[in-house]
Amino acid sequence: MVYYDNGTIRIRNMEPADAQIITDGEIAQGWVNATTEKYEMRLQDQREGRAVALTAEYCGDVAGYVNVYPDSKWGAFGGKGLPEIVDFGVLEKYRRHGIGTALMDAAEKIASEYADTVYLGEGLHSGYSSAQRMYVKRGYIPDGSGVWYGTSVCEPYSRCCNDDGLILYLSKKLR
Repeated sequence: MVYYDNGTIRIRNMEPADAQIITDGEIAQGWVNATTEKYEMRLQDQREGRAVALTAEYCGDVAGYVNVYPDSKWGAFGGKGLPEIVDFGVLEKYRRHGIGTALMDAAEKIASEYADTVYLGEGLHSGYSSAQRMYVKRGYIPDGSGVWYGTSVCEPYSRCCNDDGLILYLSKKLR
């Protein structure tokens, strides 16, 4: 299914071949530990009706991705019937062309079909800086539960590692 197409940017359902293309793009930008595993998992979740996995194309090239879990079981809002936006990314060589905005617009539109609020967990290290700024500009606000590490709240003054597991949950009213 195609969710958006302006002739330059196209947002569509993820396809199996996208997993390798995205992984190769991540490796080319220095992500030496990148594998197809997480994309294959998103595709499986899409096949089983648990997620909508989206791919962005820019001038016909695979450029980014995002996933919507309509009834997410994870994080600060898990199990409350709210959709979660998960694993959003635009390959570096395609950034600053409106691809991220188009992906998020499509993801939020899909989420709005299930609830009036959407949420996401945002990584806190500097590798997420572009997305952090974009979420604030789009109106996402912290949920108030504090910083999470993995699957639980990181208790005050506890030790944690500033890796991909350290996140802050944000939400946005869609309507």
